[in-house]
Amino acid sequence: MTEILETPKLVTVFGGSGFVGRHLVRALAKRGYRIRVACRRPDLAGHLQPLGNVGQIQAVQANLRVRWSVDRAVEGADHVVNLVGILHESGRQSFAAVQDFGARAVAEAARAAGAGLTHMSALGADAKSESIYAQTKARGEKAVLETVKGATIVRPSIVFGPEDGFFNRFANMARYSPVLPLIGGGNTRFQPVYVGDVAEAIARSVDGAVPGGQVYELGGPRVMTFRECLEEMLEVIDRKRILAPVPWWMARIQGSLLGLLPNPMLTSDQVTLLEADNVVSDEAEKAGRTLAAFGVRPQSTAAILPTYLWRYRAAGQFTHKSEA
Repeated sequence: MTEILETPKLVTVFGGSGFVGRHLVRALAKRGYRIRVACRRPDLAGHLQPLGNVGQIQAVQANLRVRWSVDRAVEGADHVVNLVGILHESGRQSFAAVQDFGARAVAEAARAAGAGLTHMSALGADAKSESIYAQTKARGEKAVLETVKGATIVRPSIVFGPEDGFFNRFANMARYSPVLPLIGGGNTRFQPVYVGDVAEAIARSVDGAVPGGQVYELGGPRVMTFRECLEEMLEVIDRKRILAPVPWWMARIQGSLLGLLPNPMLTSDQVTLLEADNVVSDEAEKAGRTLAAFGVRPQSTAAILPTYLWRYRAAGQFTHKSEA
């Protein structure tokens, strides 16, 4: 009798070419899934091909603002993951279009295809927040759970890893500036979570490892203030810099001005976000809706930061372990 081989399940990943996406694609590929990476510029997603076997990873064009492209990307999928989010608005890429309308579009497409759904939101999502980013993240979550009741939502704190936009940005700034800014005095609390841990948790949600219809909050093993994050980063790159507190009123002015740039380092909406802590809630901890629910043991900044911030150390002071 001829053995019938079961075709591996197909997972569509919106935003799969981004920071979290490339780590998720790797985790899904290792599990043997077929992966359809839906992104605005599939021609720039070639770096994902080596993460899987020949033909296992396919990039397709999709834009969350264009509904038919979303439906096409989801067609035939067994599970859908939406990682798309923006930190600042640019042209038609508004918070409402991407994080609210876009989230609903993906959820409706997943429901029509009969596919499971995992949606990545963010800690701080709050419909009552003064931040438009936080408001639209909350509206996106609501749209997802109203449309696909069994969907899994994950809310990571600030995500760190080789391509992150936080530690890398400040480490690069420290190469040229003797002063680093502490927005609002640097007392805002974060719970930095490693990108590999976030990707593994999402991959396990695709596996069906956790109950759907719930919101999971993902944080690392240590709660750190903004100041402590910069202090640890400076220790890793072995540089001494002045950490200068910037009052909230001044930060808002800076955010308003910098926000006019094409790729701003700071916006007024981000300043508003920084006024609230970004840590896993007591409610989520008590309910067990954290990384622990996925069986993932979070890795610390102390263990991971040296593996990629080494490039920012003063010349001649450090030899990367792969070059030793």
